[in-house]
Amino acid sequence: MSPSGFLALAALLPFALGQGIGTNLAETHPSLTWQKCTGTGGTSCTTQTASVVIDANWRWVHNNASVNCYTGNTWDATICPDAKTCATNCELDGADYSGTYGISTSGNALTLKFVTDSQQPNIGSRVYLLAPGSTSAYQTFDFRNQEFSFDVDVSQLPCGLNGALYFSQMDADGGVAKSGGTNKAGPKYGTGYCDSQCPRDLKFINGVANSVGWTPDTNDPNSGLGTMGTCCPEMDVWEANSISAAFTPHPCTTLGQSTCTGATCSSANSTAGTCDQAGCDFNSYRMGDTSFYGPGLTVDTKQKITVVTQFVGSPITAINRFYVQNGKVIPNSQSTVSGVTGNAISDSFCAAQKTAFGDTNTFATKGGLAGMSSASAAGMVLVMSIWDDHTADMLWLDAPYPPTKSASSPGVTRGTCSASSGDPKTVEAQSPNAQVVYSNIKFGPIGSTFNANGTQPTGPTGTTTTTTSAPTGGSVPQFGQCGGIGFSGATSCVSPFTCTSLNAYYSQCL
Repeated sequence: MSPSGFLALAALLPFALGQGIGTNLAETHPSLTWQKCTGTGGTSCTTQTASVVIDANWRWVHNNASVNCYTGNTWDATICPDAKTCATNCELDGADYSGTYGISTSGNALTLKFVTDSQQPNIGSRVYLLAPGSTSAYQTFDFRNQEFSFDVDVSQLPCGLNGALYFSQMDADGGVAKSGGTNKAGPKYGTGYCDSQCPRDLKFINGVANSVGWTPDTNDPNSGLGTMGTCCPEMDVWEANSISAAFTPHPCTTLGQSTCTGATCSSANSTAGTCDQAGCDFNSYRMGDTSFYGPGLTVDTKQKITVVTQFVGSPITAINRFYVQNGKVIPNSQSTVSGVTGNAISDSFCAAQKTAFGDTNTFATKGGLAGMSSASAAGMVLVMSIWDDHTADMLWLDAPYPPTKSASSPGVTRGTCSASSGDPKTVEAQSPNAQVVYSNIKFGPIGSTFNANGTQPTGPTGTTTTTTSAPTGGSVPQFGQCGGIGFSGATSCVSPFTCTSLNAYYSQCL
């Protein structure tokens, strides 16, 4: 899921348009390193020197006389009397990353600040990872049968805020090719965004202005809605604050970036449109373990967290989650919801969850994990952001939601935040210094990005678990669970894999 403030979008019209580049401020991308891994245990990783770019929608949009095309949440009717003239007249300018947007990097660490006061306050940000050495292409990832890990510090994110890291099936060229060359800005200026919410608040799409039919948002002084939306599959690896966290695949029936209008755009719990807006989420609190994630809990949000996500299979059949803190590997919490078992996302888990919570299974109708796998195969772009929610106050992440249901109903309460929390005006006033830090990004085959055999936690009996080998020729496939406290399934791995204890509660065939 993504921030909806500052965005708007445009129709693909049958005439040549332009999305120009301003010259008031040179564009200099903050550098960021990440690692490609091989082997096992996180010891065979090579550093990739790349950079990040802020989304085009946060940028100053002006004409060649430096007059604003867009001020607050309104287009200038003189500069933008229609979409063609608007796109021809308007330019995107370079960004002052630290001074205006609160974005800074140091080595492999990216810091995103929530409120930055410059000439006027900036709220949140969204950045994309560029390919190493490139300003004309985003880095793309195919995570089938792969593992993605990163460190994150969410200790300064209160109720109502979201530090999100996710994959979007944006075009690697930022929509330049689809525009027929009229989008002159491209990845260097952060163009081409799309996600499973089919946002209608982007100012440009594929080089075309979305000024016609624009309606300013009455709840957000910086945003509005155009007549068009921009859709694509989205894999939310991490949406979190210090209270709650979730990971959520959102497949779409149409691969890649596409435009929508009216009923063709997605809506929550609706089978209309191309994308699964709701997704299939795993939020530990929502799935019944209320003591797993948070300040001082099993995954302690007062400390830096290493987040490990395994995309099992090609096509993907399961998404596993682990955490690492203080040398201990912590498997994802188990569901305690009646009728829903496990601690990983699969098609069967999602079907059971939707039934238990009384939700429409749009995840299945929009393609399920197979659809997510197809999107991955085409390549997806890494997105990192910090945002507050002018639509639903972030209640869907950390509080009872929707407000029309009882907080005690299955699946409604997602964290300890109150039903009245998350109002953006309050969050912005009370927590302007909030920030999120992403660091140590690693990507490679399953088992390659972190040490599963490090210091292990002590089990309830006072014994320390160790890595053991199980007989070969068994029935548990690679990456499947083969042991742990409370586990009653098969324990023998298929050859040549062995049952490796990650901690007292979880062993995996590796």
